[in-house]
Amino acid sequence: MSSHTTAAVIKKTAKPVPKRTPPRLLQVVKSERVSAHMQRITLAGEAIKGFPEDRNGAHIKVFLPLAHQDRPVLPTLGPAGVVWPPKEEKPITRTYSVRKYHPDREELEIDFVLHGADSPASGWALKAKPGDFLGVAGPGGPDPLLAPADWHIIAGDMTALPAIAALLEELPENTTGHVFIEVEDEAEQQSLVTRSQVEIHWLYRGNMAAGDSTLQLDAIRQIEKPVNIITMSAWVAGENSAVVNIRNYLKSKYGLTKKQLYAVPYWRYGLDEEGYHEERHRVMDEKY
Repeated sequence: MSSHTTAAVIKKTAKPVPKRTPPRLLQVVKSERVSAHMQRITLAGEAIKGFPEDRNGAHIKVFLPLAHQDRPVLPTLGPAGVVWPPKEEKPITRTYSVRKYHPDREELEIDFVLHGADSPASGWALKAKPGDFLGVAGPGGPDPLLAPADWHIIAGDMTALPAIAALLEELPENTTGHVFIEVEDEAEQQSLVTRSQVEIHWLYRGNMAAGDSTLQLDAIRQIEKPVNIITMSAWVAGENSAVVNIRNYLKSKYGLTKKQLYAVPYWRYGLDEEGYHEERHRVMDEKY
């Protein structure tokens, strides 16, 4: 399949830039464990109406209630931009991916990596029950998430798995390439659905710290672009060190530009989202 054909399947027509939508206050309708450390939360509510049907895998912001609240106080949109509530009411904000939106029943699935009850988002997901409130803003990010090409490399850790799973479900039948997913062990492996011909590789980190792992880069170094391939693209997300190292390798090896290479660190080992915010955006804003 040519890159033009792939582009037509992934993104049929150029879409107008949508108007900015205020954050939505939604409620939990279902909570289920999908692997040892992944919890799927399904949300619904009147505010979900109008959620884009074709942005599975895109990033969203979630707004968590504070300890004294039963629901988060959401920011609003004013003439000059976002208006936040006072500090004592300001919700905890985290970035996640749309696992799947079901327009037929107006339900939104978000997968949360579980890493303890003390983490704000993980702790909330562990205790979430039907009726609990969560705020959601977005989706954002590039559209399409994966640049059209004849051959793809997709890589990420467990935090990127929801987006990778969504990408795989959308790939056309004749799409080829490799997908590398790094998790702790086999208990984190999920059943992934795709019509494509990409090869999926599960990489097990074991007790190694995520910030020290080079499993994804080592695996990517072992493959070569087929000689009959004209165009390629890549999608890489997850822990900062892994993403930057893979990005630099793909730039050097294949000469990929930013249009062909989505490389976004979701987190950095040892830091929370607030502590990593500025460095994350510096990495994202680098030109290549």
